[in-house]
Amino acid sequence: MLTVTTVNVNGLRAAAKKGFVEWLARTEADVVLLQEVRAEPGQLPAEVRDPAGWHAVYAPAAAKGRAGVAVYTRREPERVRVGFGSSEFDASGRYVEVDLPGLTVASLYLPSGEVGTERQDEKERFMAAFLPYLAELRERAAADGREVLVCGDWNIAHQEADLKNWKANTKKAGFLPEERAWLTRVFEEERYVDVVRRLHPGVAGPYSWWSYRGKAFDNDSGWRIDYIVATAGLAERCVKAHVERAASYDLRWSDHAPVTAVFERRAG
Repeated sequence: MLTVTTVNVNGLRAAAKKGFVEWLARTEADVVLLQEVRAEPGQLPAEVRDPAGWHAVYAPAAAKGRAGVAVYTRREPERVRVGFGSSEFDASGRYVEVDLPGLTVASLYLPSGEVGTERQDEKERFMAAFLPYLAELRERAAADGREVLVCGDWNIAHQEADLKNWKANTKKAGFLPEERAWLTRVFEEERYVDVVRRLHPGVAGPYSWWSYRGKAFDNDSGWRIDYIVATAGLAERCVKAHVERAASYDLRWSDHAPVTAVFERRAG
């Protein structure tokens, strides 16, 4: 089996003090993908920067204290790529991919956006640049006999089932019609598969982010914005996918929960 986990850590230094280190020591994942690291590798404590038993790859943002993505793998990567060929976004700490045997796996932190601001314009530019790269990535991998996983905080709830209070959020970033239509293009035109939804059709959630405000976590009033997205052949081999929701509010080390998928390895 191949087990992959993605999680937005909401600041890795803070998460490390609240339980991330202990979680990493317990996880059975072969690959862990992090978003919103918000630190240079040299700013991280040693047990987080170079955790025992892992190969760590970091792509911090040029803007200090913002964004940042990382990949931890049990096996040493064959190749590392930071960014996706965008002069605007390659130094923004939002995308890094590594090659493992037969698999390219990427950590993505798509901009969150905010309606009516430059942040939303940035998000739209990112989506416009990233969609053709997803097509290129899939085609290149297919030519090499590889599968692809793009995991992370996509910052879009695709369907009404992907957030608790969808009616109140139809004009807010993360659930705008044009954002949802873009994600539909990822799944339909580019033929990537949302493996959690594939294994959990027709149900609310499972949510992966809850605001720290109010009783959102206690009431499970969340959003499903963290996705494990696979090429079709790999998605067919996904046998289990779930959100590792903390047992109680005080046990959370991020406002996001880890999302984990288990895949059968290809024969041979």
